[in-house]
Amino acid sequence: MKISERATLVDHELAKLYPNPPIPLDHKDSYTLLIAVLLSAQCTDARVNKITPNLFQLASNPLSMSQLSVDEINSIVRPCGLSPRKAQAIHGLSQILLDKHEGQVPRSFEELEELPGVGHKTASVVMAQSFGFPSFPVDTHIHRLAQRWKLTSGKSVVQTERDLKKLFPMERWNELHLQIIFYGREFCQARNCFGLECPICKALFPKRKSKVIAKKS
Repeated sequence: MKISERATLVDHELAKLYPNPPIPLDHKDSYTLLIAVLLSAQCTDARVNKITPNLFQLASNPLSMSQLSVDEINSIVRPCGLSPRKAQAIHGLSQILLDKHEGQVPRSFEELEELPGVGHKTASVVMAQSFGFPSFPVDTHIHRLAQRWKLTSGKSVVQTERDLKKLFPMERWNELHLQIIFYGREFCQARNCFGLECPICKALFPKRKSKVIAKKS
């Protein structure tokens, strides 16, 4: 099966399984989504969704967040891991939004990635899920599955994003990245499938015998 045929099969199967994939991080606007995505680094979405209601009850906009101390933010977000760094970033970016962007989340990759704690993946999620801009955020689930399905060489998340954008139509990027995440969590987990057990892996590679050990980026 050619790589284009594998991509088509993946696209069709995921569209059937998850026709309207929800955004997994609870939020009410672009600011609260930005904060939730920042907190999700090396933390599960489920845990973030348990933490953010307490945080957003105190501060759900840049002004109220900037009025909290870093220690106050840190005490709430500590269960998410890397909390001192994340708390500092949340406080800092909130002040920058007030100083430079009239309290609004900017709508460009360049301006988002200038904010503390905001890398390309976080910016991509916000651009896709808040503003509808075609993006293909690559997290560990997507990076792993793209390797198992031989849609990328898997050398880095940057390479994986570039390869996936070439294989799938732009109008599918925003939904597809969510569909791959949900599929990875439900059927093709890191320590279970190894490219051998889940329905898509078996459909793509019915004769595969050896485990696929994903290359970490």
